[in-house]
Amino acid sequence: MLKNLFSKVGHHPVLGGLEVLKYIGPGLLVTMGFIDPGNWATNIAGGAGYGYMLLWVVTLSTLMLIVLQHNVAHLGIATGLCLSEAATLHLRPVVSRSVLGTAMIASVSTSLAEILGAAIALQMLFNVPLKLGAVLSAIVVLTLLLTNSYRKIERWIIGFVSLIGISFIYELSLVNVEWSKVAVGVVTPQIPHGSLLIVLSVLGAVVMPHNLFLHSEVIQSRQLHKRDDASIRKLLKYEFADTLLSMFVGWAINSAMFIMAAATFFKMGKPVSELQQAHELLQPLLGSNASAIFAVALLMAGIASCVTSGMAGGTIFAGLFAEPYDIRDNHSRWGVLISIVGAVLVIFFISDPFQGLLISQMLLSLQLPITVLLQVYLTSSRKVMGKYANAKRTIFLISGIAAIVILLNLTLLLQTVGVVSW
Repeated sequence: MLKNLFSKVGHHPVLGGLEVLKYIGPGLLVTMGFIDPGNWATNIAGGAGYGYMLLWVVTLSTLMLIVLQHNVAHLGIATGLCLSEAATLHLRPVVSRSVLGTAMIASVSTSLAEILGAAIALQMLFNVPLKLGAVLSAIVVLTLLLTNSYRKIERWIIGFVSLIGISFIYELSLVNVEWSKVAVGVVTPQIPHGSLLIVLSVLGAVVMPHNLFLHSEVIQSRQLHKRDDASIRKLLKYEFADTLLSMFVGWAINSAMFIMAAATFFKMGKPVSELQQAHELLQPLLGSNASAIFAVALLMAGIASCVTSGMAGGTIFAGLFAEPYDIRDNHSRWGVLISIVGAVLVIFFISDPFQGLLISQMLLSLQLPITVLLQVYLTSSRKVMGKYANAKRTIFLISGIAAIVILLNLTLLLQTVGVVSW
């Protein structure tokens, strides 16, 4: 099958100069999972509670993310297969279906959190009831997904990411930031008393199952999988540049959230635990424009991140049938619909949205170790990757990161259900 996939590619591009810009885009789709409403809540709580001291956690988590996302994109480039397709082709059916079935549940859980974030933003802006806001958000997301190609989706996401970034630049312009403390906080590990839960939340929530599936798939939108060794190695370099740039954007936006919260809520001695609370407190502190822009940016983050979780759902479901993501194909459409519509249905059956978010995060914490171990196995296998299989030092590095991510997520899960506490 790999031979057939490769045979469809009839040219070997020579890349140089500004041509690298043609390969910027897939990483930005993944970045939206890094700045989704769940990350907003954690970042703002961290900045409001501990000032600039936990900025290093954003830096460390971004470095971990770069390694894992580049590694899974490596799979797409070297084999022409996404993580879901590779699992179907290289694992026994009972194993692959079980793994991908849990991944679909994770996609629905992710979409649940993203849609709730967008619905909360609509409630902030227009006082729209939460469930109606969830339906409206889902309609917008499905419209974007079912009517656009990869490249159009990428343009939408790049636009959303840009506007979110501009929003936080505006927010930062309104506050007095102690940049010397920011510089120290970004690179100096420290864990103030009582901050361990925030540290674990930021680190444990960075790598999300759907993003690993998505990145290995969207790399195909550039037809980056090539047959000859020179093209593959060159394209790996350009993909790494895309990942590095995109994750830097995510790092900058997440850091801006921390800094804004530290310079306003922490400075005023106002701890924040919910997004609605942050929105309400911004108005008296910084004015109505700041609170409105905060809500608009949250709405964009919710919509854009839900688009990526919907795409991931389509990718995972199509992979069950050894097919690539194609929104014109029924399997991909069904995956998108299961992810988005399933999330909305769950919202209608929960009485407490916060409890729904807790449940979704618990499911993600349970599934993430499965996806990370799947990635490590596939990208380290010579049967799958041939000579592009992970080198020993790469296996050691990603296995170490995988172990950290798994430990953090399981610890968070145990804390959430009350088995451990601090």
